[in-house]
Amino acid sequence: MKIMRLLSSLKHDESERGIFHLGRALVKNEHTSIIVSSADESNDLVRRLKRDGNIYHQLHMNKKSWLSLLQVSALRHLIEKYEPDVIHIHSRTPAWILHLALRRARVKHFPKLVSTMYGFYPINKYSQALLNVDTIITVSDSVTQYLHKGLRREEVDPKKVVRIHRGIDTRRYPYRHNPSVYWLRHTFAEYPELEHKKWLVFPTVIGNEYGQEWLIDILGNLQEQFPNIHVIIMDDDYRDGDVIHEDFRQRTNSLGLSERITYVGSKRNDMREWLSAANIVMALANEPESIGINALQAIHLGTPVIGWDQAAFSEILQPLYPQGLVKKHNANSLCKAVRNQLESVTRPEMTNQFTMREMIEKTLAVYQSLHEAAIAEEQARADAIAVRRIKKALKKPAVGAAVKHVEPIPKRPKVKLIKKKSDTAEPDAVEANKVEAPSKIDINPEASKDSEKS
Repeated sequence: MKIMRLLSSLKHDESERGIFHLGRALVKNEHTSIIVSSADESNDLVRRLKRDGNIYHQLHMNKKSWLSLLQVSALRHLIEKYEPDVIHIHSRTPAWILHLALRRARVKHFPKLVSTMYGFYPINKYSQALLNVDTIITVSDSVTQYLHKGLRREEVDPKKVVRIHRGIDTRRYPYRHNPSVYWLRHTFAEYPELEHKKWLVFPTVIGNEYGQEWLIDILGNLQEQFPNIHVIIMDDDYRDGDVIHEDFRQRTNSLGLSERITYVGSKRNDMREWLSAANIVMALANEPESIGINALQAIHLGTPVIGWDQAAFSEILQPLYPQGLVKKHNANSLCKAVRNQLESVTRPEMTNQFTMREMIEKTLAVYQSLHEAAIAEEQARADAIAVRRIKKALKKPAVGAAVKHVEPIPKRPKVKLIKKKSDTAEPDAVEANKVEAPSKIDINPEASKDSEKS
């Protein structure tokens, strides 16, 4: 198979999409993997893709940019060059460019289209290109329910929807992984206030939808009972012009909680170490989460997770760590769950669910089913054409073509025997008989010899 995947960028949500693992699996199974994205050829991620055997092309298909429409002809040229069997769309802007490119594409067979919905996208005209495909992959059951509900509301025929959870690479996130001594020493040297503390890791940036305000309730209610409790936020300590960030800083300062909070920055490549070293990982998003990748990584590392009982957090924690679920937006239940976890540590058990291998196998199965469907449709078209030709041929005469220009066979003249007259007959009477019957043929041998001589 030839699989082409279209992305706006490579670095966005790399761990959620599994771009590199899926490309490696395609190449390993002797398929052709073609990736089209906005990343530059010199990018480290691009070099990594090429090293794994993927074919890479750069097209600037940035999100929500009208300039991306200039890439329609370039994408059409790539489709005509490779003639992929399946095209996988990972974003809405590339989806629009693809549909425009396919309108005049000169290919032997039309490729099958599959898209992935990574979030609760609004069901509107902008998202329509992502829905006009053969198969839609959703990343959670909550996204699937949202999609079916939106399709019914818009009176659009529901497509074939396949739910494939995002998976974790268990080799990179092994169970009960411990940070190295070097990393711990370097961290304590950079943030000395973290030593000998109970870490509550907030693995996301500060935003209106991420629920950082619930950390104030936890610290305010538990700091006396647990004087060594400390919150670690994966965000910068200051962001110019960010009202939400500034409001959170002012509230923590006014309540005297700023000394219990450490900002370690958002652009880090050691997230695994922070999640494995944490005592608790907090999943407090106010808005429904579609994937919950950080919570899933922490569970696979064996770190307790406490989060709201909604959307993706429910789908992850219910089968893997149900004691970490908290009634939605209830501060008392949240503080109680944190207290119980700090008093008696209970870690999640090792699991083989939500793995990268499972995600890749299911995605490859979708590709294979679409490819087989395309082959069956092409064979059905060929059979239909053959049947029409046979029916058309049967309507013609069976020997029409063979005797079309052959002259018809003339009818043989009728032969009538004439009784020989006696010699006494008068000559005039004989002549009269010959005149009266000119069409009668005399088969007298002597007469025939005389006619041959004449």
